[in-house]
Amino acid sequence: MNRGRSSPLSRHDVPEVMTLEGAYELHADFVWRTVARLGVAEVDRMDAVHEVFLLVQRHLAGFRGQSSLRTWLFTLCRTVARDARRKARRDRRLLAEEDAEDAIDLRADVARAHEHREHLELLEQILATLEPNQRNVFILFELETLTGEEVAEALGVPLGTVYSRLALARRSFRQALERRRARERFDDSLHLGPAGARTAGGRA
Repeated sequence: MNRGRSSPLSRHDVPEVMTLEGAYELHADFVWRTVARLGVAEVDRMDAVHEVFLLVQRHLAGFRGQSSLRTWLFTLCRTVARDARRKARRDRRLLAEEDAEDAIDLRADVARAHEHREHLELLEQILATLEPNQRNVFILFELETLTGEEVAEALGVPLGTVYSRLALARRSFRQALERRRARERFDDSLHLGPAGARTAGGRA
């Protein structure tokens, strides 16, 4: 990966549009991805995105452009995602107290056959295993391709801290991915059964 961050202009390099409509048009996809990667359940993501842009509407007049709009949006996403996760935990406890067997998982209605979707789900599952500070750096640097300086500004930490957390996050991500692949290989070997095991390992 090129980490010089001297790539040609992208759509994120265009001048920031300081209106709610402009912010939504340019950055709604970024907000959706970010709340997902910060652990907001699929069924709650639309509400979380809506909440983020309510905050944008409320505070946009006070935004002075001292940081990029995406950097500011990430701080809002982090707050909304934290509250959404807390609410989801409370809701799960309430459902368990009432009658967990009667709880309906609304996410069951969402199609999951698409291969790209499966990859996104795997990414979200692995991100959920990362320590929060490492996950935030990994999302911004590796997935949203912000510079180290922009990540430091978004998270309010020194640049050196960004790179140390990034190194730990990369290692943790690789280890989690390797564990996942090893588990899948083990599951596949179980599905082979005795005949398949003899074929794979030679005659008994």
